[in-house]
Amino acid sequence: MSEEKVRPVSGGYLLEFTVFACGALVMIYEINGSRIVAPYIGTSTYVWTSLIGIILAALSLGYWIGGRIADRRPDVKVLALAIFAAAMLVSVTTLLKDVILTFVGAFPAGLELRSIIASLSLFAPASVALGFVIPYATKLRILSLADSGKTVGRLYALSTIGSIVGTFAAGFFLIPYIGSTRTLYFIAGSLFVLAIALGGIAIKQVAAAAAVLVIAIASNELTLAVMSRSANLVDTDTTYARVRIFDTVHQQSGRPIKVLATDPHTVQSGRFIDGDDTLALDYTRYYHLVRHLRPEFNKVLMIGGAGYSFPQDFVRTYQAASIDVVEIDPGITELAREHFGLADHPRMNVIHNDGRIFLNNAPAGAYDAVMMDAFGSSFSVPFQLATQEAATEVHRVTNDDGVVIFNIGSAVTGPASLFLQSQLAAYRELFPFVTVFKVRPSTADDRLQNLILVASKRELAPMADDPELSRMLATRIEGEIPVTVPAATDDLSPVERYLSIAQGYQP
Repeated sequence: MSEEKVRPVSGGYLLEFTVFACGALVMIYEINGSRIVAPYIGTSTYVWTSLIGIILAALSLGYWIGGRIADRRPDVKVLALAIFAAAMLVSVTTLLKDVILTFVGAFPAGLELRSIIASLSLFAPASVALGFVIPYATKLRILSLADSGKTVGRLYALSTIGSIVGTFAAGFFLIPYIGSTRTLYFIAGSLFVLAIALGGIAIKQVAAAAAVLVIAIASNELTLAVMSRSANLVDTDTTYARVRIFDTVHQQSGRPIKVLATDPHTVQSGRFIDGDDTLALDYTRYYHLVRHLRPEFNKVLMIGGAGYSFPQDFVRTYQAASIDVVEIDPGITELAREHFGLADHPRMNVIHNDGRIFLNNAPAGAYDAVMMDAFGSSFSVPFQLATQEAATEVHRVTNDDGVVIFNIGSAVTGPASLFLQSQLAAYRELFPFVTVFKVRPSTADDRLQNLILVASKRELAPMADDPELSRMLATRIEGEIPVTVPAATDDLSPVERYLSIAQGYQP
C-alpha cells in the first residue's frame, strides 16, 4: 500500500466524535422530518416510507461520492466542507420548508407521490452530504491494510451508536421539549460547529452560512410571532403529534371559534369563543343520538379526546351518566386543559391509552354506548381501530342493548367510499342494525366528508320528539349501501391506501 499524505485531524478523537455526532444528527433529521411535513401532508405510513426510503437512498449516494473523493483527495478539509455543506442545506430547508410544503400539499397527486416529492426536495440534499462522512472519515483513519478492518468496524460502530443516541434524543427530548422547527436549528448549528472545529472553513464562508441560518431562524420566529398575535396560534409538538391551536371563524354561523388540528386537512376539535356552547363542529352533535338510540344509558365510552368538546358537553347535559374518555396523548389533554376549558369532573374519567389496547382489556358488556372519534393522519382512523378485530372488541364491550356511534371520513359512493365500505363490512357482520348519516346532506355522495356510522344491537326508532335529534335522523342515508371490499383486518388494514384514493379522486 502506497503511503498517502493526509492532513492530520486536530485533537486526538475529534474525527471519531464527528462520525458519532453525524450519525446522531442524521437520525434526528429523519425523525424530525415527519413533524415538519405533518401540517401539509400528514404523518401516514406513506410519509414515513418516503422519508426513510429517500434518506437511505441519499445516504447511499453520499457514501459512494465520499468513497470516490476520499481515494483521490484524503484531506480533512474536504470532510469539513462536506459537513459545512450539510449545515447549509439544513439551513435552506429551515428557510424554505413552508413554501415548498405549501406547494407540495396542494399538488394534484396521490399521497404517495406528494410524500416522495416532499422528502426529495427537503431532506435528500443534506442527507447526501451527511452520507459523505463515514467513507471519508474511514479513509482518513486507515493507516495500513493491517488495521483497516479494526478502523472500519470502530467508525461504523460509532456512527451506529450515534444514530441510536440521536433516535432517543429526537423522540424523547428534542421534539417534545423544543419542537420540530427549533430542532432544525439545533441540527444546522451542530453541523456548523463540527465543520469549523475540523478546520479549513474560511471566514467568509462562516459569515455567509451564519447569515443564512439567522435569516431562516428570524423568518420562522417572525412568522410564528405574527400568527400567534393575529390568530392566537399555538404550534407545538407532543409525544405523538404536531398540534396547532388557533382562532378562526365558524363557516355556517360566522361566530369565532378556537380549533385544534393535528393534520393538514381537518380540525379535530373546535369550540365557540363567544359563548359557553362547546360543540362548534357539526359532527360532534351526532353523538347526542345516544339519547334516542339508547334512552336509558348510564355509562359511555369515548375513544379520542382531542379538545374534549363533546365529553365536556356530555357531563353538562346528562346529569346521571358517566363517560370514560380514552386519549392516547397526554400532551393533547394538557392542551385541552389550557385552551379548551377542560377541567376534572367526577363523571368524566380520562384514560391515557391507545384506544385498541383499552378495548382489548375492557370488561365485556361494560358500556351502554361506544363513541369513536379517533383520528390519525389526514382524516384517517388509526388502522388498529378500523379492523374486524377492533369491531369485535367494540361489540364485546357493549351490553345487550349497546350502540356504537362512529365518526369516519369517507364518501358514500364511488372510489372515495372504500373506507366506509370496509367499516360496513366489519360492523354488519356483528351488529344486526347498521346505518349511516351524512353530517352535511348537501355534500355530494362521491366526495370525501364526515359520515356517522351507527351500529346497534336493537332496531333504531326512525323518529324522535326532540327537534334537534329529528333533524339529525333526517340525514340518514336511505337504502342499502353496497359493499365491494372486505372488512379490514389486523393483518391487512389498507386505511391509508383508501384515504389516498379518496384524496386523489376528483369527480
